[in-house]
Amino acid sequence: MMRSLIILCLTITAMAASADTVTPTRTLRPGTLITSADLTVREGLQPGMFDRVVEVIGQEARIALYAGRPIPFEAIGAPAIVNRNQIVPLFFNAGGLSITTEGRALERGGIGDRVRVMNLNSRATLFGLVQEDGSVKVTR
Repeated sequence: MMRSLIILCLTITAMAASADTVTPTRTLRPGTLITSADLTVREGLQPGMFDRVVEVIGQEARIALYAGRPIPFEAIGAPAIVNRNQIVPLFFNAGGLSITTEGRALERGGIGDRVRVMNLNSRATLFGLVQEDGSVKVTR
């Protein structure tokens, strides 16, 4: 039993040591949509960094990504579908009350991102979640 546990631990350690880290092949500016041509894999696993190319392709750079440096988890995200100053439909639903109006996005955001928006009628600043259709569902 002890021998098989030691062999299992050695196998897991060897697998972790042989893992790879994803790095850009060129410097990517914030807002750049990442393609497979932008990425390479370097030997060595680093905590908090991507180790699979498939997880990075199609994402958007949130900060500048420099060639040869590992990509941290928080450095990329879903591509923005709402841009700053864009007019977006706003929806609010609570307890049978449903309000629909227009607002101006005060920041960029991808699907599921929490963004600030300004209600064009009241000029109030609100927070909402970006929906798949580009609308914003206002939250309390």
